[in-house]
Amino acid sequence: MRLLSLVTLIWAFSFSLIGVYLAGKLDSYFAVLVRVALASLVFVPWTDYRLPNRYKLRLMAIGAIQIGLMYLFFYRSFLYLSVPEVLLFTIFTPLYVTLLYDLLDRRFNPLYLLTAALAVAGAWVIKSAQINPGFVTGFLLVQGANLAFALGQVLYKKLLEEPDLRQVKQSRIFGYFHFGALAVSLVLFVLFGNTERITPTPTQWAVLMWLGLVASGLGYFLWNRGATQVDSGVLAIMNNAVIPLGLIVNLLIWGRNIDLNALLLGGGLILGALVVHHWILRQRRPIA
Repeated sequence: MRLLSLVTLIWAFSFSLIGVYLAGKLDSYFAVLVRVALASLVFVPWTDYRLPNRYKLRLMAIGAIQIGLMYLFFYRSFLYLSVPEVLLFTIFTPLYVTLLYDLLDRRFNPLYLLTAALAVAGAWVIKSAQINPGFVTGFLLVQGANLAFALGQVLYKKLLEEPDLRQVKQSRIFGYFHFGALAVSLVLFVLFGNTERITPTPTQWAVLMWLGLVASGLGYFLWNRGATQVDSGVLAIMNNAVIPLGLIVNLLIWGRNIDLNALLLGGGLILGALVVHHWILRQRRPIA
């Protein structure tokens, strides 16, 4: 869970950076393309190009979903929502992770769903008092991003559970994940990009470099690697840990107002979800 916690800290800055410096100022398709291209460059030297084609294609498909499609919805949502609202509407990601993982395993685990729901409740407490009325479009865009992000995590975790890939170094194959996302991002930019809004300022270039090389290049690798080291319940809960951290960053650095009491209560519920989940696992192990 250490890798997931580290990436959560990195990603806590991403929401505010996008909302403050990029959203509405730079073409969203261009921003996504640059970010994914930079992330892809990180893995070009490390990629094993002898990997069987069936795995290359599956990894590229996962990247296309988890990053390519997710960013398509995610960046557009900032045109309709504030940074705290985008953070709030990501609360459903743990439920999607749990339900999708169980669906692929052809089972239903109500205990994991319970802990994921507790994490959702914690995130809801943090932001429930600050929702604006005209948010339907933004809400639907964020849910599209949530579903894409959740499905990508689950598919990657399932893929790495296959015998042929259990011992492989993930740094040698993760480049294909970004290559798939890059292909989708390039097509979307060609089809829908606004070429009149693709001249970033020096500050915007710095933000894109951080988002591409660190938050995406390093972040998604560590996150998906961490996802293979925990069960689906912990993975679901950790998807909401970024919400209180993201709101704290938005408050301390950019001075946005927030209800600290709600933040503490909601963060406590998310932490409680982890405690409950580990307690459930301890109770089940003797039976297993």
